This record gives sequence, C-alpha cells and structure tokens, in this order.
Amino acid sequence: MSPKAYAIMHRMHHAYTDTEKDPHSPKYSSNVFSMMWKTRNFYRDVYLEHRSVESRFTKNVPCWPLFDKFAHSTLSRVLWTIAYTVFFIVFATSLWWFILLPIVIAMGVFHGAIINWFAHKFGYINFKLKNTSMNLFRVDVFMLGESYHNNHHKNPASINFGRRWHEIDPIYPVILLLKHLRIIKIIKPLPIQKLNHNPIAKLSEMSGS
Repeated sequence: MSPKAYAIMHRMHHAYTDTEKDPHSPKYSSNVFSMMWKTRNFYRDVYLEHRSVESRFTKNVPCWPLFDKFAHSTLSRVLWTIAYTVFFIVFATSLWWFILLPIVIAMGVFHGAIINWFAHKFGYINFKLKNTSMNLFRVDVFMLGESYHNNHHKNPASINFGRRWHEIDPIYPVILLLKHLRIIKIIKPLPIQKLNHNPIAKLSEMSGS
C-alpha cells in the first residue's frame, strides 16, 4: 500500500471515527467483509486522488511519489508474495505450515479486519471516548501492541500504545532504539494522560470492563 494514502486514510479514521465519513467503521457496515471492501475502495480513491481530502489530513505527510507508486503496484505485491513463499520453503519444518502462507501473504488485510472490526466491538476500555474503540487483548502478542486500540484513540500521537502495567507494546523499545541510533527523530512528544490519574479509567478497571 502507498504509505501516503494509508496515512491520510488513518488520519481520517481518527477524525471521523464511527461516523459516515469513517473509512472503516463496523457501525456503517453489515459485516467485516463489506467493511474491508469499503476500506479498499476508500484507499484507492485517496491514492488515485478521486476523493477530495482536506489539507489537515495531508499536512506534514512525507511525499515520495516513486516509492508510493512502487508500494501500490502489482510488482510490489508479487515480490512480497515470492519473499514469503521462499521463507516458508526454507524454514517450514512441515507441509502443514503452508496452510498459514495465504494468511501471511494477506496479513495486511487480516490485521486491518482484526483491529478495525473486532477492536471496535469487543474488549475492554481504559478511557471513555466518543467512539467504540476498545483494547482487544490484555497482553498483545499477535498485533504487536496495536490491539490496544482504545489507548491509541485516546492518544493517537503516542508511540507507546500500552498504558496499564500488563499492556506491553513490543514495538515501543524498537522505536526508542532507532531514536538512540539516530535513524529516526521523535518530534515534540505530546504529554500522555496517565491512567492512574483518570477517574473514568479507574472506574472501568474496578468494574472489569
């Protein structure tokens, strides 16, 4: 996928969560498949510039036309498919492992479905928000921290998705390492609302919601 188009779509999701303008919301789709098809069409319209986008959603988004074109291309998808297949051929210890190959190839779709559908329907809440976002897993290994969706909607600019002691975001240390190695720069980190000082969060924790 084009990083630029995806970034724009993700910003719009946060701005319009659970409204008719949301690129992907269970509230306006009958099932997970129709929601993902709507997301696919929305993404393509943004990438092809068939949809008008407010300037606030494109502000400071890196623009790399050649890379975006390659990332969106069929060639990119074919190369990734070949790479994953070769990985399975080399490392799979049984033919049964190849059952997972289609899921690995389409992991972006599976990931999007899990987060954007199930994390808006099931889970627990740390922060009371004006949307249906929830934390899907209490300890997130499968989604690498991204299933702490309620936390993410509360502090969308935070590079650490975890808030409670058991909510470990495994990507956060990687980001800090890249910062330490001066590969990336973290600009103007926003203050994070601490869970312990949030009466609503305390209430939800006590009730086990």
